[in-house]
Amino acid sequence: MRILLSNDDGYFAPGLAALAEAMRTIGEVTVVAPERDRSGASNSLTLDRPLRVRRSHTGFLYVDGTPTDCVHLAVTGLLDDLPDIVVSGVNHGANMGDDTIYSGTVAAATEGFLLGLPSIAVSMVSQSKGHYESAARVAAELVERVMRTPPATAMLLNVNVPDLPYAALGPVRVTRLGKRHKAQPAIPTQNPRGETVYWVGAAGAAQDAGEGTDFHTVEHGGVSVTPLQMDLTYFDQLSILGDWLRG
Repeated sequence: MRILLSNDDGYFAPGLAALAEAMRTIGEVTVVAPERDRSGASNSLTLDRPLRVRRSHTGFLYVDGTPTDCVHLAVTGLLDDLPDIVVSGVNHGANMGDDTIYSGTVAAATEGFLLGLPSIAVSMVSQSKGHYESAARVAAELVERVMRTPPATAMLLNVNVPDLPYAALGPVRVTRLGKRHKAQPAIPTQNPRGETVYWVGAAGAAQDAGEGTDFHTVEHGGVSVTPLQMDLTYFDQLSILGDWLRG
């Protein structure tokens, strides 16, 4: 199996190194990742300039673009052979609930999904740099499952793993996305020129975190696996909007 790895923390990130090590035991690994941290880049593509690809001392390819750029280039012409699966991560920090909209980690996997490949985004739920190997092992087990039982159609999985030793992890559970409270306020400060600049505020606390959500599963030590889709149509409002427009 040919496995394409990417991330949003950059080609030098320890989570990506752990993921590559785990995946090499089960398939042929190619890494195409951003040259720097692109957390929060979401699904942005670079369309206003050409992209440059270089190779690091580890053999990883890195791109002066976004996570989406990396996967798009890899699948649409950079690589001689198409990958069989795309895995993005291991992200340093959670990607649960509303995080998935902004996440570059999820975006890299999403691009693989949109290009017709089974894709997995993997994140370690921690503020410290801990047990990346646990999340990488979980990801490898999911890829092995894809090898044994290929999905009938392309799938996009968002996986969040507690920062625990592998043996201490709880069960893997299929979950839905929870929801966060409104983000915390922006933080004003001054740059060396005395100009006011702003830091984006931290993500809000979990609001919808009941049983069955990604937040609840991770909080109780389990591994959350959430299937995602890209159809943003608000189906419940189709008839309501039609009535409104005709009114």
